[in-house]
Amino acid sequence: MTNDHVDWNYPTRMVVGAGRVNELPELCQSLGIRKPLIVTDPGLASLAMVKAINTACDDAGMHSRIFADVQGNPTLDNVESGVAAFNANDHDGVVALGGGSALDAGKAIAFASGQHRPLWDFEDIDEGWTLANTEGIAPIIAIPTTAGTGSEVGRVAVITDAQERRKRLIFHPQLLPSVVILDPELTLSLPSSLTAATGMDALSHNLEAYCAPTFHPMAEGIALRGIRLAQQYLPRAVKDGSDLEARTQLLVASSMGATAFQKGLGAMHALAHPLGAYYNAHHGLLNAILMPYVLHANRSAIAPKMEELARYLNLQNPGFDALFTWVLNLRQEIGIAPRLLDIGIDSGEAELIGGRAVSDPTAATNPIVFTAVQYATLFRNAVAGTFHSIE
Repeated sequence: MTNDHVDWNYPTRMVVGAGRVNELPELCQSLGIRKPLIVTDPGLASLAMVKAINTACDDAGMHSRIFADVQGNPTLDNVESGVAAFNANDHDGVVALGGGSALDAGKAIAFASGQHRPLWDFEDIDEGWTLANTEGIAPIIAIPTTAGTGSEVGRVAVITDAQERRKRLIFHPQLLPSVVILDPELTLSLPSSLTAATGMDALSHNLEAYCAPTFHPMAEGIALRGIRLAQQYLPRAVKDGSDLEARTQLLVASSMGATAFQKGLGAMHALAHPLGAYYNAHHGLLNAILMPYVLHANRSAIAPKMEELARYLNLQNPGFDALFTWVLNLRQEIGIAPRLLDIGIDSGEAELIGGRAVSDPTAATNPIVFTAVQYATLFRNAVAGTFHSIE
């Protein structure tokens, strides 16, 4: 990798390189944004980095404000509070800054700011997105500070329904940010544990997209390369958080994963979504723990693809077992807990989680169509750390 700055336009405009967050004021102006609402989380809001971004916008003649009432799994209340702040101060665009939660919340706020229907009307079911007032969707600039969710290049905002304790996927093509800034300097202070969990989230997106049975060769090619980048750079970034090249490449792998999963996801996410909503657990960490259990359950359908992938990753004796062992070793190397029980999740609600997993939209593209009972068994395996058959 060179140190040159680059601009990409796939799937949206992306400005990539160290220090490029300094271009935010002119990027806002290019989109006609004069009063940006900076949506972030409470932890970031107090940092000098966010204050500097706010000041830079103001110094450029814009009138920006910070909204930071965003939970780790953003809720409808968070979005509605953000919309109230957006409209009360006549903002005309959103700068979503942070991890996946802040990005999802910012996108949802920009979308909902000009709608007259409840947010749940736009859940990714049937054609709900066609009900939206497109002229009311504010422009979005996304600036990820973690390398995992890839929400910066997604057309979905994942919002938690606190009443039902489940996650809803809000979809609209214009939820795709108009500009993305991938600045690795913003990720340098991320703790190693979060670097590991979010990096495994990026890997899960690429890996599940690669395994999805739908036909999308472009997405499959992107997924392959994203997996390779995670293999090469995730251990480096966890070991040395100041490794700027590793940080850059993980940001790229994250964006690649969310671009690739237009091809589909699978059982990792079908379980992680209800688990995250019910237990308020970190999404990336859930995917990291679930990964080998799902691979094992899907083995009969994905073995040929795993051999191809193992060859691409230059694993010895390429095949399913080599790939499976690599995942187990990677998790151990970067400090991922081996079981859900290790993060305080037991199997008491297995039937509930299994029922919600089978109805999650991402279940539709798992390589094998699992039943609710099979999802419940898969969940129990991940709790206990066993690889029993789920048949």
